Amino acid sequence: MENLITQFIHYLTVEKGLAKNTLESYHRDLSTYCSYLAEEGYADLNHTSRMQIMGYLLNLRERGRATATVSRNLASIRAFYQFLVRERFIEKDPSINLESPKIEKRLPHVLSVTEVEMLLNGPDTRLPAGQRDKAMLELLYATGIRVSELVSLNLTDVNLSMGFIKCMGKGSKERIIPLGRLAISNVQNYIESSRSILKKRGQEEALFLNHHGRRLSRQGFWKIIKKYAQLARIEKEITPHTLRHSFATHLLENGADLRSVQEMLGHADISTTQIYTHVTRSRLKEVYAKAHPRA
Repeated sequence: MENLITQFIHYLTVEKGLAKNTLESYHRDLSTYCSYLAEEGYADLNHTSRMQIMGYLLNLRERGRATATVSRNLASIRAFYQFLVRERFIEKDPSINLESPKIEKRLPHVLSVTEVEMLLNGPDTRLPAGQRDKAMLELLYATGIRVSELVSLNLTDVNLSMGFIKCMGKGSKERIIPLGRLAISNVQNYIESSRSILKKRGQEEALFLNHHGRRLSRQGFWKIIKKYAQLARIEKEITPHTLRHSFATHLLENGADLRSVQEMLGHADISTTQIYTHVTRSRLKEVYAKAHPRA
């Protein structure tokens, strides 16, 4: 079974060009599933049926796994069986017609415009690290890119004279995102004044550097945004995606069309972007409840 998983992962790498984290997720899900089958006495995938898959999903629920985790595991199993049938390793796909458990969509945590301004005004721009932090926060809010995309940016991905960045998203899909005036100004200040101080020595293509002069990590940025959230005394839960969620919500609240926001966020499916319309509707209700005399 492990050999078949390896071949499947190779197929996803070469044919689909999936990201490393996605490939690891597939491998982890399928290894756990095949271990379960082995424990249940099913050493041959040709002899598995929908009952074994349902038993495995039930086992995950009994172990306290979240609905989203169960649904992701089923998606991995489905893709695996489809590959096995297509490559003629097995004759029938037992996962056909199995329904995914319904996932309750939780609305993302979004900051108000005032809270965003408090967060972005936190860094001390008299210091090199402060100029870097200010540039990162402004860039993140200006573009809505993922934190993993932010820390992956190289100097060559930024065109300040034209006012855009080039970003490599999920599935190695490239997109071009415009920059606002404040983001351009702060990134330019950082590059011209502070990046060379942080770089220290040697060649480094990364745009944002840590105190060792190397590419800042996702975990490093996570500590940075938590620090400024505390300084701003923001009590809402802050995650690495908070500014991304706020970017999308504020654009839609101010009249941006859903397709444009989808393209900037790099969502393959517009249904993923539509969750932000629920956020804007809920905020409208809050405004109405506070403002209308007979609400």
